[in-house]
Parts: sequence; structure tokens; C-alpha cells
Amino acid sequence: MTSFGRRHFLKKGSTVLLPALLPAGTLLASGGGREQQEKANTKPIKFFGDGEMFEPGDYINELAQAYDRTKFEKDRYGAGGVVAALEKRFAALTGKEQAIFMPSGTLANQLAISVLSGGNTKVFVQETSHMYRDEADAAQAVFSKRLMPLAANETFFTAQQLQDSIASLAKDEVFQTGIGAVSIENPVRRMDGRSVPIAEIQKIAAYCRSNNIKLHLDGARLFMAAAWTGVSVKEYASYFDTVYISLYKYLGASGGAILCGSKEVIEQMGHLVKVHGGSMYGNWTNAAMALHRLEGFESRLQNAIKASTEIFSALNKHAGIQISPLQNGTNIYSMALSKAIDGKKMHAQLNKEFNIKMPQPNENNQSLLTVNETILHQNPAYIIDAFKKSMG
Repeated sequence: MTSFGRRHFLKKGSTVLLPALLPAGTLLASGGGREQQEKANTKPIKFFGDGEMFEPGDYINELAQAYDRTKFEKDRYGAGGVVAALEKRFAALTGKEQAIFMPSGTLANQLAISVLSGGNTKVFVQETSHMYRDEADAAQAVFSKRLMPLAANETFFTAQQLQDSIASLAKDEVFQTGIGAVSIENPVRRMDGRSVPIAEIQKIAAYCRSNNIKLHLDGARLFMAAAWTGVSVKEYASYFDTVYISLYKYLGASGGAILCGSKEVIEQMGHLVKVHGGSMYGNWTNAAMALHRLEGFESRLQNAIKASTEIFSALNKHAGIQISPLQNGTNIYSMALSKAIDGKKMHAQLNKEFNIKMPQPNENNQSLLTVNETILHQNPAYIIDAFKKSMG
């Protein structure tokens, strides 16, 4: 099945505001009534993306709620206030000595491998990883690191593949420039959120430590891996020297990242962020939102998994639809519709009638459904009924 790219979002129609503007009599006359008004007032369920992505007005309202609850304080160039509180929280979550707010995941990844590698240049990565495919060759162009891709078109490389590749350098290359670091993305965005098996991570970590090779985790979506595999964020992080986690993909912030690691490594980062133009006077809006949304987030994910299991199990009893987990998958599921169902019509009706948004089925009547906490905006029975009615 074709993967949906990060920026391939569902085009949203205009928000229907009539129920808020027209008198009740007008709605009743048009056949809408209370049911239509209730539908218009519900928050959308989004079967794409990893979590809440707030519109500006909603963001301001949510941030106001956070301030009313905690009276957080602003930072100054990333120091103090709610940024310091967020860093402390993530250090505890990952079991690392220290954490630092970063303006972007790309900068977090690049600074991590640069510092971990020191003067050595080779960094081994998945060929499908964000670091190799989506960071504009920053490792080579800016940090003088040479990315060594492994396992082309696969989710992960094995410890044996890594070991064999490193062993071959002695005969394949004339000039030995040294092994800098190894980076693993987990889960992998380009592979529809598939995860790296924990057993393989353990083998890679053991090999790297026995050979004094530093290991970095691109854990932008690490909370998704933890929720769906049952391996905690702290355990995942324990196998790595540094770990980056996104603040906007599912924690509601409009941007930002956290990089966690040893005190020795993290204390170098503030200066490097400044050198590379990432130092901003105020970071508190993103830090406050992430810290606010982090409260109870893991429990909400577990509830979302429970709800999705109930919903997909019920829908799979319908002859025209099959929703299946991906191998080593996390929160992304494949959906296949029979030829008897008009996938485009179903897509439109779910959006218009039930405020349920999903990627439009392709020419083979297939799509990908991403589970996130917006599934909790309605009870499972509502979502099941909506799909059944929209399938005709």
C-alpha cells in the first residue's frame, strides 16, 4: 500500500458555522434539529496524524487553560520558566541526566550525532530514516559527517548488518576516518510508523557499547512506539546515549523538540544551538503546551488503543471492509474496501455528516487509518455507526 507522506494532509472543507448563527427554528425547518447541532459542535475525529494539531483559536484557548491550571512562567532564551520544567520532566521520562529544548527535530538529530561522533565522520543510519532522507544533507553539508545508509527500503537494519558493514570498511576503504555514531529512527515515518523490534535494538546497543560506538535515537514518535509495543519510553531510551522526542506531532505544541542525554553531552548543546541560529528569546508557548498536554497523555493513548480495537473489530464483521495492523506497526492501520463500496463517497459522507476525517481511499479502494487521541472525541458506537452508514 502506498504510504501517505508527512505533508499529505486531507484537504479540509469550510467549517460549518450555521448552527451557531441561525435560530433553532431554521435548523428544525431544514431537517437538522438538535442532532445536526450536536454534530456541528463536536470536535473532529482525525484518522491521520499522531495527535491534536490545534488551529490558532483552539491553541490559544488550550494554552489559557494550561495557564489557569499552573500559572507557568516564561523562559529567557530557553533558560528557566516552563522550558526548564519541561526539560526536567523529559529527563525523568527518559531516565537521562539532562534534557534541552530544541527549536526543531532536525537540529536535535544533527547536533546529537555531531557531538557523539566527535572527530570521526561515519554515522550509520537506516536508509529509510528521516536523518538520511529528509534533513537536506545537513550531516554532510554542515557537520562534515558521512551518513552510511543500511537496509534500503526496509524499516530497520539488524545488528549483524551493522557489524558486517563496519567490518568491511577495512578492506573497502583506503583511508580510515573512524566510526562516529549509529542512529536509529523508531518508529519510522517513511515506513508507515513501523517500529524496530526491541530485541534488535538490544543487540545493536550491546554491539555498540562493546565497541565504544555512541548510539542516538530519533524518537520523534517514541510515545507511539511505547504505547503500541508495551516497551516504555524509559526502556527505549536506556539503550541510547541521546534521544530526541518531538513536541508537536502529538503533544499539541506548534513546534519544538527535546533532546535528552548525559550532562556532558547536553551541556554542549546550548552554545551549538546559538551557533546554528536556533536560539530564540521566547520558547514558552511551545513548552507550556507540551507540558500541559503531556499530563495524562500515556493514559489517553491507551484509551485510544482500546477504543480503536473495539471499533476495528466491529467494522471487520462487515463484509465490505477490512482494517488490519501493519507488521511491526504502531498507530497506523491498513484499510481495504470492497468494490461494492464507493470509497470517495464514504470519505465525503464521514466528513460531512459525522465530522470524521480520514485520507481518501486510492484507486484500489485502500487507505491508511492513523489512530490518535482524537478518536476519544466520540464513543466507539458513534464511530462504528458512522462508518456503517457511510459505506451504504
